[in-house]
Amino acid sequence: MPKPLFYSTNNKSERVNFETALMNGLASEYGLYMIAGDNIPQLHPGIIAAMVEMPYAQIAFDVLSPFLTGDIPVDDLRRILDDAYDETVIPTRVQHVTGKTYLMWLTAGPTYSFKDYAARFFGRILNYFLKQRHQRRVVAVATSGDTGGAVADALHGLDRVENLVFFPKDSITERQRRQMTTLKGNVHAFAINGDFDVCQALAKRLLGDKAFAKKVFQDPDRFTSANSISIGRLLPQAVYPFFAYSRIAEFDEPLTASIPSGNFGDMMGTVIARAMGLPIDTIVCGVNENKEFPTFLQTDKYDVHPSVHSPSSAMIVSNPSNFARLVDFYGGHVYDARDENGKVVQEGVMDVMPDIDLMRKELFSVSVSNPEHYRTMREIYDRFQIIIEPHGAVGWRALDLFLKGCHDRPAVIYETADPGKFTDDVEKAIDHIPEVPVGIGRQADLPERIYRIDHPPDTNPQGALTLSDTQYEQALELISVIYNISG
Repeated sequence: MPKPLFYSTNNKSERVNFETALMNGLASEYGLYMIAGDNIPQLHPGIIAAMVEMPYAQIAFDVLSPFLTGDIPVDDLRRILDDAYDETVIPTRVQHVTGKTYLMWLTAGPTYSFKDYAARFFGRILNYFLKQRHQRRVVAVATSGDTGGAVADALHGLDRVENLVFFPKDSITERQRRQMTTLKGNVHAFAINGDFDVCQALAKRLLGDKAFAKKVFQDPDRFTSANSISIGRLLPQAVYPFFAYSRIAEFDEPLTASIPSGNFGDMMGTVIARAMGLPIDTIVCGVNENKEFPTFLQTDKYDVHPSVHSPSSAMIVSNPSNFARLVDFYGGHVYDARDENGKVVQEGVMDVMPDIDLMRKELFSVSVSNPEHYRTMREIYDRFQIIIEPHGAVGWRALDLFLKGCHDRPAVIYETADPGKFTDDVEKAIDHIPEVPVGIGRQADLPERIYRIDHPPDTNPQGALTLSDTQYEQALELISVIYNISG
């Protein structure tokens, strides 16, 4: 029988297996599904050592199968992972830069973003379970840039899934937008008047709206999530550091992982990898000018402020969803307070402090200013003739600050997007236009389909944008129309 490993961060009496957590998307009481530290599967050092030069799909099997015991037959899981991580479709490369520092390029999948890895697993295993159950789901996802395109591509054409993507209309690039809006079919992209936090609030509120789902679909459980709030998106992100370690393990030393961080999915996946036994020393969490987390580590105070624009657009997140999982992992509790209608009235309420001393020991976080993004891209280009983009620049600068410029210990930086997705920023930094990926070039002239939520968001007492009731009502109206048209 499948083990009920997963609980709600807001209701630990809820215990479910992986399949149920995947189907539900959001846990009870608007919590996120999490797994207790003492229940995280341990990988024997011999299994980790055997990963050297192993294909990505096989490493993914070794990492993920312990979480799915009893949920899916072994042979079926292997087939899903072999398909999701076919190296002719989504190759992964680790590149030496200087000293013992490497770049891990998670950028060569169908949408040229690291989001492809988790999205491809999520889409395939969700469709698998839906076929087993003879059911359908509507996947709601908020995006600050790359998530939407990756999830849309992974779900496009699946026979058991519809996809609703919510993106901030003024905070993503045209190329990122077109990866969502040109697919059509079962992919429906919404341009939202607001920032990512507004989009995320919309997705979360929709996931908890059982009455609307029952009214429109005659199925209160029709909605699920593909954001990293979904356990099906989170767990695959634990594979990255295992792959990186397998390629530089000859140092026989613990690995430092530097992760450009927005919604904290990559970072949380790496925390889980370390808990599984991967020799990771410090996890470096670089953020942009949305610096709530490094401020929390320094001051013990978590205050959510209005989000700040940054070249690393996918990281314009002031209240990361996975922060709730991180705080839970270290023994604390943080949540967003809601009214009786499910609307967030106060973000980031911390009623139980985590073990902050242990967090400071195991995690290092720093804010990278907007000008530093460009200086770092220029520095890496001038010193190493390597073109990186704004998110990778945050990862590099954060690691360099942590190491104090001395790259004498094994370290890997997650490069999360192809520089060709950010040609304007790259050109501004290095006076050179990177090559545009082939798939992005094909989408440049395709017609788009965009649903628009033009009603304005609300503003909370701290000045941050929040989802308004009129926005939510407009979203429900549009979704009802989409269902009637497609359905």
